[in-house]
Amino acid sequence: GNLKLLIRELDRLEKTFISWGIFLILEKLKIITYRNLFKKVSLLMKTHQIPVQAFTTALKLMGIEDVDNDETACIIANLIYENKIKGYISHQHQKLVVSKQNPFPPISGS
Repeated sequence: GNLKLLIRELDRLEKTFISWGIFLILEKLKIITYRNLFKKVSLLMKTHQIPVQAFTTALKLMGIEDVDNDETACIIANLIYENKIKGYISHQHQKLVVSKQNPFPPISGS
């Protein structure tokens, strides 16, 4: 999942995708791409308490330059809300605490 390329192509072809009636479906792909990237970060960190900064760094490595820890925490909060990640954000410690069992549930069709 190349997040930078996905975002660039969604932006470039936005009008076409809207005219075809598929833009919102493709926006969901972005959410799944975030989830998959964050899952990889979690696996690399080998802990269930992951600093938000680790995810921010991953986003920056993917070419998303204008992101900070607050925006990253917002993305994580949305992924938790959508049940793409099982866990919670400890704002006091600036960490994502993920479930020890199945922290990244399989992606469903909803």
